[in-house]
Amino acid sequence: MSKPLIIVESPTKVRTIKKYMGNDFNVSATVGHIKDLPEKEIGIDVEKGFKPKYKNIPGKQKVISALKSAAGDAMEIYLAPDPDREGEAIAWHTAEILKKKGRKFYRVLFHELTKNAIKESMASPEELDKSKYEAQQARRILDRLVGYQISPLLWKKVKRGLSAGRVQSVSVRIICERERAIQAFDPEEYWSITAYLAADEPPPFTAKLGKKNGKKLLIPDKAATDAILKDLETAEMVVESVKKRTIKRQPQPPFITSKLQQEAIRKLRFSAKKAMSVAQQLYEGIELGPKELVGLITYMRTDSTRIAQEAAEEALDLIKKNFGADYAPDKPRFFKNKKKAQDAHEAIRPTSVYHTPESVAPFLNKDQLALYRLIWQRFVASQMNPALIDNVSVAIKSGDYTFQASGSTVKFAGFTVLYMTADQTTENEKKKEPLPTLVKGQILTRDKLDPKQHFTVPPPRFTEASLVKELEENGIGRPSTYASILTIIRSKGYVELVKGQFIPGELGFIVNDLMVKSFPDVMNVEFTAKLEDDLDRIEAAEVPSLDILERFYDHFKKELDIAAESMQSVKGEGLPTDLTCPDCGKGLFVKVGKNGHFLACCGYPDCSWTRDYVRDEKGKIQAIEPPPLETVDKDCDKCGKPMIVKRGRYGNFLACTGYPECKHTLSISQDGGLTGTGVKCPNPGCEGEIVEKRSRRGKIFYGCNKYPGCDYATWDKPIDKRCPDCDFDFLLEKTTKRKGTFLTCPQKDCGFEESL
Repeated sequence: MSKPLIIVESPTKVRTIKKYMGNDFNVSATVGHIKDLPEKEIGIDVEKGFKPKYKNIPGKQKVISALKSAAGDAMEIYLAPDPDREGEAIAWHTAEILKKKGRKFYRVLFHELTKNAIKESMASPEELDKSKYEAQQARRILDRLVGYQISPLLWKKVKRGLSAGRVQSVSVRIICERERAIQAFDPEEYWSITAYLAADEPPPFTAKLGKKNGKKLLIPDKAATDAILKDLETAEMVVESVKKRTIKRQPQPPFITSKLQQEAIRKLRFSAKKAMSVAQQLYEGIELGPKELVGLITYMRTDSTRIAQEAAEEALDLIKKNFGADYAPDKPRFFKNKKKAQDAHEAIRPTSVYHTPESVAPFLNKDQLALYRLIWQRFVASQMNPALIDNVSVAIKSGDYTFQASGSTVKFAGFTVLYMTADQTTENEKKKEPLPTLVKGQILTRDKLDPKQHFTVPPPRFTEASLVKELEENGIGRPSTYASILTIIRSKGYVELVKGQFIPGELGFIVNDLMVKSFPDVMNVEFTAKLEDDLDRIEAAEVPSLDILERFYDHFKKELDIAAESMQSVKGEGLPTDLTCPDCGKGLFVKVGKNGHFLACCGYPDCSWTRDYVRDEKGKIQAIEPPPLETVDKDCDKCGKPMIVKRGRYGNFLACTGYPECKHTLSISQDGGLTGTGVKCPNPGCEGEIVEKRSRRGKIFYGCNKYPGCDYATWDKPIDKRCPDCDFDFLLEKTTKRKGTFLTCPQKDCGFEESL
């Protein structure tokens, strides 16, 4: 009989598990999901209780065959995909595929890939968690119902290739609304007055004007500033009060997924996607020497701050040894979870604090070490004593006015010797200046009064870190999905990441406005957050998944039916603007065509006025006047009429003036010249020439100018030089990292190469 089989999710884990479990078990991997909903249909039978139609994922047949072969006639299968909802779904689908009379399936959860953790999990296997599986399945069904029914509507009304998503679309809305708040913002003027002061002892210091007659003072303009300066000309500066207090600054809890992403983005300049990828590597195992494969961190998809008692005690022991008893509290510190947090996993922490960053540095690459150091320091710091900060706040009277000064000094560094968050580090860089010893009634020397003009600033655009924080605080999606969401909204052209800030593209604004109008619930932040709570309730077996699905779909279907009839078509009529056509006076509309968005007169076809457009800093649409059409010294190869320069999606090109009867076009190179290569097309019977072209994605390739009559094409640039070996008509110019740039013969059986 075959050995019992352990099935994990990632092939990387196979080696780690084999090392610790020895030869008593076979170990195999699913390599992610093996079943999913079909790609080319919705795959949900709404009429039969939202029953999903799962199919084996195309390309996974070899993996499935390998799993069946590894299982053999074994009667015990231990399912150990990742300990989350997605892992639970993989476990259930694997059990369905390997189901056999008399065969038993066990669920094992590896929260960390260390010898003890693996042995303990295998010694106490659990049953498959039906509620967790149903929660994952409900999310998958909800996402499929939204995506597969709204996306075709966007294809019809806007353009093909667009997508909508239950969480993705709300994320775009958040970015669009922030951009519109920035566009609508009108800066307001205000002034400040700073006094430069000195006491009997150094150092000199500054104080800000804050009150008049005990009430908060706002200085709106220069006239008000000048009046105050006049009042203060002869007034003494007298210390009114000195308040001293020591505050405790407590350490932050160990990382949860969203906080790890935010800190990695801010401190390490990682993307959310990169942070999760590197964390996965640290979790799955690093070779710390010959035959020593160790998972360095606990499972990295969690929103719980819970930690194991023994891990906290181990950290305290290290703190006492490395930092001294003053830095270690009397007992371990534990952190309360937020109400919505799932407590299935611990926080993200090192599997052993004795794997210090310095000790594992020789075995990690630069990114792995940077992220591990962040996780290690955050966890150890969470078990250290708080920092003690001495704060001094001084009120200084000058006539009817009160100035305020403050200073701080570190009494005891505590956890800050090891770790501060990105925000705390920024605050630390802006330390309050030290103050001299001051007493009530003391008269100060005033060096000068410094008035400054300021203007209020708009809210900032979202960065990856602040968007992740916004999604987390609003309960949108789950931390494990944030990285993919940020990738999708950029890949679809809805937003751009410019200098680290998200800016909506025009397509993002167009789709968002249509979605908000037609699907107010799906696009509602609170509604989306409530659905996340409902999924948690399904996992906790508090509510049947069918109740949630039915309640959602009843309302969603009504919105969908109305949108199918009433959603404005940006392909057809377009979206109205407040601009009028300069040719006929009718309204201008925003439309989307194969080359992108543009302005068009609603009087088409009687009036064919169109223009590209941009938005100014206030979001107002401004038409772009095109340069005059330029004729070139070339006639059309097909009809003999002159050709002119026109602009398309991928830049300038040559077009025949005989359009629409003749639709012949040619590419133009970046320096303005024709991009013919001087090489004749090699296809038998073709009299065409190879010219430079651009693919739909803007990548340069070379093809016959007789297309579509001739389909010859190559990615490499043809060079008008005969092959010295086989006498072929031309060579190709190639560039590789290993060989650099060289010429090669297109004939596969020739093999000629010439280095350049």
